[in-house]
Amino acid sequence: MASSGSGRMERLTSMLRRRGIVAPAFEAYGGVAGLVDYGPIGASIRRRVINAWLEYWSSSGDILEVESPTITPEQVLVASGHVGEFNDLMTSCRKCKSAYRADHLVESIRDDAESLAADQMTGLLESESIQCPGCGDSDWEPCAPMNLMFKTSIGAMGSGRVAYLRPETAQGMFMQYSLLYRHFRQKLPFGGIQTGKGYRNEISPRQGMIRLREFTMAELEYFFDPEDPPMGDDGDWSTPVSLIPSSNLDGVEMSLSVALESGVILHPTVGWFLARTLELVLRLGVSPGNLRFRQHRPDEMAHYATDCWDLELEGEHGWIECVGIANRTCHDLEQHATHSGKSEFRAWRPFESPRVIEVDRWAPVRAKIGPVFKQRAAEVTSAIEGLTDMPKQAPFDIELADGSTITITEEMVERRSETITETGEWFIPHVVEPAFGIDRIIWHILDHSYQESERDGELYTTMRLPQLTAPYDAVVLPLFDKDGMGAMAMELRSSLSSMGSLKIDYDSSKSIGRRYARADEVGIPWAVTVDHQSLEDGTVTIRNRDDGSQRRVDQGSLMELLTRSKHERDAL
Repeated sequence: MASSGSGRMERLTSMLRRRGIVAPAFEAYGGVAGLVDYGPIGASIRRRVINAWLEYWSSSGDILEVESPTITPEQVLVASGHVGEFNDLMTSCRKCKSAYRADHLVESIRDDAESLAADQMTGLLESESIQCPGCGDSDWEPCAPMNLMFKTSIGAMGSGRVAYLRPETAQGMFMQYSLLYRHFRQKLPFGGIQTGKGYRNEISPRQGMIRLREFTMAELEYFFDPEDPPMGDDGDWSTPVSLIPSSNLDGVEMSLSVALESGVILHPTVGWFLARTLELVLRLGVSPGNLRFRQHRPDEMAHYATDCWDLELEGEHGWIECVGIANRTCHDLEQHATHSGKSEFRAWRPFESPRVIEVDRWAPVRAKIGPVFKQRAAEVTSAIEGLTDMPKQAPFDIELADGSTITITEEMVERRSETITETGEWFIPHVVEPAFGIDRIIWHILDHSYQESERDGELYTTMRLPQLTAPYDAVVLPLFDKDGMGAMAMELRSSLSSMGSLKIDYDSSKSIGRRYARADEVGIPWAVTVDHQSLEDGTVTIRNRDDGSQRRVDQGSLMELLTRSKHERDAL
């Protein structure tokens, strides 16, 4: 990334709007904070980033793409904790009535702002006389939690079922766990990936693409046996990177392999996904000098997690979390099993050799249970058979799936001792989740790639995107749109586009120098010029965006070069 000079941010955002990359949404009606439009160039970059993300993870064979609805029933999000806990503290200025996310108001003086309780935050705003960004006053309403989900209804009018626009794709993938388990022939480990829109009703969106109300997520849920945590050798284990462990906030520089061996990374599967994430974001166009991995402190880590890291990227907005990689243990599947009463959220672990055990249990007497519980008799019988904490004597109470408690009397059960041979056991798999914020990553790719230089006394801008995520692989340019050069250029563009993996632009407007500049500004890595010699021998000139070098090639070599360079760091 070029060093941040005076006005660089303004010039970058102005170029993004002017060239149809990213712009505020609904500007004709005043715009809406937290919503953006991707124009023709931006939408192409976004699609290529998503495709590269999907191809990277699915190429391993044990990770497959799934798709789930963006509308989620309330019960699912009650089980996941989002209905009760997915909150930010909100306050509003008593003078101008503007609402703000409270931790943003104090983040410059408190590193742990997100962990403060409502009364602590209210006291801090008062004691530090924090000024309103809008009017400058310092009289605040008491802080209160606000749930960030968009609430909606499934169905018509009063019969509608409460639901929410999904705040993440993860819960949809947990719902598909049993489908994945069957697909992979009941063998762990395996993963599901999903990309798509998420929705969070942010209190005070800011920083453009960094904090959006509608955004693109790309998440992976990797399920495994906690007694056999997987770790592969793919990914970038060797590049030294900046790490900020929870035990050393000053940070260290080391490779991920050394970090795992030395105990800085606590879990081998988490380390594996850190290495794979590093390799992927570098391929996408992130500058290696502007990234770091930060480990969650104990006071910010979820209670069910054992190790969590954020990939943070540095740009015009400072250090921003763009990827979260967490060992979520068995929490999510266990919660859904408990709340749904279903047994489909588990896996089978075979023993190396059968185990013979003595089992003391209560056996239901169906002839006595049926007349008492009638239509609920099967549910009661199943509850007795499923007892794990065995009461010593009857009568005793048991809890049914709906939370109700019933009493089992002596005549309803018989005490039995049995010898059982077990070949394996059921368990709840653990999950490591890398969650990518695609819009934030795209912003940093653009930021890191944006270069300014001076040519002939004027500012010249170049977007040094890798070909993998550039809006086009190449642009075809007729030197002049006459004498058959335009027709030949159009035919060449059609031929290159038919390759399938290549996306080719065409530009015949204004001078060749102006067209080179337009292509450089939006990040097209190659410019192919059809000129008078092309009409004679079929060769063309190919120009490299980053150094301006040119080479004469035949059309067969051109196709090979463009296809090969798409998957390489450098060419020419």
